[in-house]
Amino acid sequence: MHVAAVYGAVVLSPWRDLHTYTLALCVASWQLASFGITLGYHRLWSHKAYTARLPLRTALAFMGSLGFQGSIKWWVVRHRLHHRFTDDPVHDPYSAQLGLFWSHCGWIYYKRAYPRMKMIDKGDLESDPVVRFQHRHYIPIALTAGLLLPAVAARQWGDALGGFVWGGLVARLLIWHCTFMINSLAHYIGDQPYSEENSSRGTLFIALCTSGEGNHNFHHAFPHDYRNGPARGDWDPSAWVLHLLHALTNQIPYLHRITDTDYLKAKAGMLSLEASRLHERIPKENVARSESELPVWGAGEVRERARASGEHAGQGGKQLLLLIDGFIVDATPYADSHPGGRGILTEWSISATGKRIKDSTRAFDGLVNKHSKGAKETMRVYRVARYEE
Repeated sequence: MHVAAVYGAVVLSPWRDLHTYTLALCVASWQLASFGITLGYHRLWSHKAYTARLPLRTALAFMGSLGFQGSIKWWVVRHRLHHRFTDDPVHDPYSAQLGLFWSHCGWIYYKRAYPRMKMIDKGDLESDPVVRFQHRHYIPIALTAGLLLPAVAARQWGDALGGFVWGGLVARLLIWHCTFMINSLAHYIGDQPYSEENSSRGTLFIALCTSGEGNHNFHHAFPHDYRNGPARGDWDPSAWVLHLLHALTNQIPYLHRITDTDYLKAKAGMLSLEASRLHERIPKENVARSESELPVWGAGEVRERARASGEHAGQGGKQLLLLIDGFIVDATPYADSHPGGRGILTEWSISATGKRIKDSTRAFDGLVNKHSKGAKETMRVYRVARYEE
């Protein structure tokens, strides 16, 4: 098919001489197949994300046949196996763990046996008359829809050969490799905003090529949802078509979508995981110790340390100890970097004399400066002890 398409597009019907209608036919043939796969094979029959009446199921079965990807039954059983054992090198037909080429199209060339295929439910497929008919007559339907009809259509403007080459062969390559990208690239590049349980990812580029199937990470997290992306900015024309058919016709009685709670839990879980990773990258010396790790100093020990610091001032400078929120803070290492200067720290530091230990809490909390959250976190890093009278 690849050789025939390239030869046809270069020699038989060169793109330079391509009729405008023939180019439009190529795009239409490709997109009809694309929506047949996304709306029919994938969201309807594989995941039962919505219910459809007989006329719509019939149309989707015909459109899906344009994809040249096997019958509905053949396609759906393998796709369900993929979801049940995603990334498993033995049981996932197009496991990303076996390499980019394998997951893209290499798996098609090997008639592997899948021992857990028998675990996949096929009852709903075998009870659907549309699926049964298409499975029984798939090859003549596909050849007629994907190769013969484009040539017949293009004959109307005198370009039957161009219709066969571009509306048939080239369009088949486009639908193949765009669909295959979901199995390959969508498990290699992109973001994982909803789950990291498997290699699925999401990218706008793949969504543009596949009628909205690019937000693959959301789909693997919530395969039963009729959408492939829950946000308004997600490119998902397949979901828009389903929504319109549901709202304006009687062809789709029911659309399934996840609850807002499930969505928020998934997002919160991933954000929490990302926060943990960011915290792990912070050097240990820049992380505040927990209260239980800090020793307890009384007034006598605090004064003694302040006195010792003063006696050794000539050997490196006075140690700047402050009492803030019940903790002794050693601001000495930070003094030269302090935006307010060393002087204000010296002014509020603890003295070896005096009836009471000077408390700088009010000064830190707004009397002298209203410190930011970041400044407060920096202060906690320099805590050295808990203070008790």
